[in-house]
Amino acid sequence: MTTGTVGRAPVFEDFWQARCVVRAVHAQPTLAVTLAYVVMPDHVHWLFELAGDRPLSRVVGMMKSRAAWLINQGCTPGRAVWAKAFHDHAVRREENLAAIARYIVLNPVRAGLVRSWRDYPHWDAVWLKTIP
Repeated sequence: MTTGTVGRAPVFEDFWQARCVVRAVHAQPTLAVTLAYVVMPDHVHWLFELAGDRPLSRVVGMMKSRAAWLINQGCTPGRAVWAKAFHDHAVRREENLAAIARYIVLNPVRAGLVRSWRDYPHWDAVWLKTIP
C-alpha cells in the first residue's frame, strides 16, 4: 500500500512527524501484521497482511487517522496530513514477499536520500537479515 501527503508536501522530512507515522503503523497489530514499511518525505509504503475482517480501506484509514492525530498533537495542530487516496497491490502467492520488502526498504536509496538503507531511520522489515 502506498499513500501520500496532501499536495505531496514533504511533511515527513521532519524526524518527529515521520516517527508519528512509524508509531501509527505499529499501532495496528490487531488489524494488520506489518511485514515492511518505509516513511518517505512525502509518502509511505506499507506491506502488511490483514489480520482481521476489516476491509483494507478501513485499516489504511485507521493508520492515517492515528498518524495525523499524533502529528497534530505534538507538532503541527490542525495540519491536514494525508491525501485522500491510496494505492494498493494485492500480493499473489507466487510473488516473493522478501523481495517486495527489499524493494520498499531501498526506496530512500533509490531516491538519493541516503547511500545505504542502514542510514535511513524510518523503515522496518521482518526480514532484516535478508536485505543486502
